[in-house]
Amino acid sequence: MIRLGLCCIFRKEPIKFRRTTAKYLGKFSRRQQLAYLSEICMANADALYRALQFCRRHGIHGFRINSQILPLKTHPEVGYRFEDLPSHGKIRRMFEGCGTYAAEHDLRTTFHPDQFILLSSPDDTVTRRSIADLIYQSEVAQWVNADVINIHAGGGYGDKTRALNRLRREIERLPETVRRRLTLENDDRIYTPKDLLPVCRDMEIPLVYDVHHHRCLPDGNGVEKTTQLALDTWNREPLFHLSSPLNAKGNGNPRNHHDFIDIADFPRSWLPLHITIEVEAKAKELAVLKLMEDLSRLSTEDSG
Repeated sequence: MIRLGLCCIFRKEPIKFRRTTAKYLGKFSRRQQLAYLSEICMANADALYRALQFCRRHGIHGFRINSQILPLKTHPEVGYRFEDLPSHGKIRRMFEGCGTYAAEHDLRTTFHPDQFILLSSPDDTVTRRSIADLIYQSEVAQWVNADVINIHAGGGYGDKTRALNRLRREIERLPETVRRRLTLENDDRIYTPKDLLPVCRDMEIPLVYDVHHHRCLPDGNGVEKTTQLALDTWNREPLFHLSSPLNAKGNGNPRNHHDFIDIADFPRSWLPLHITIEVEAKAKELAVLKLMEDLSRLSTEDSG
């Protein structure tokens, strides 16, 4: 069975996740900052619960949680310990309620930290901040029963081999709460599946196969072969990514994502698999619902 996942936010449904900025918080006293952050975190826990309810009602089986679900948690100037929030106990119970709801209704939750999470960076400050963010997200992941924290390998920094060696070293140092959820994803500029698969196999880190990225940055292996190689890295239900290019082939930057998924971009070899596919399309829930209809029609045509 294929399970489709919705990524982070909604296009039409009135479910909103709140954020703030360090500049805005800087206007207030520390006590006021923490009170305001507590209010936002509570609102985000409620929004997550409603997002999961929406997914259940519409047959969407996965939801990627925004990495700023606890805004500015690790910011160097206005960051905070969760226990310092005035309503931290209630907030945690609300997130745990989301985890219970997800488990009861077989909804998969995941995290995909922002692009500044760089374990391969030669800058120790960047690495330390990245690890702090991964630890925070693993804490929330425990509350909501998320089983994936997915990252990219980062930059090449002029020497991909050395960069990947740094990545390996930092993965080895990660707390177990992070490492058992950690996955690597091929990107569309630097690291192909072929680059990452040795790291994944050696370190028992699953590969999140992004087929659109692979089409933008090919490595000599086809989709079917790479799909199987990626599947072999998983010890639980595999997670893949799917998107369609905004611009038609040969017209403009192929990396940008379209509002919807062109069914021609869905690999036929994925149809019989038991996997979760996160739909990276700008129309968000509208794109997932349309893809569900297209897949149903495609299955009917194949069976006919």
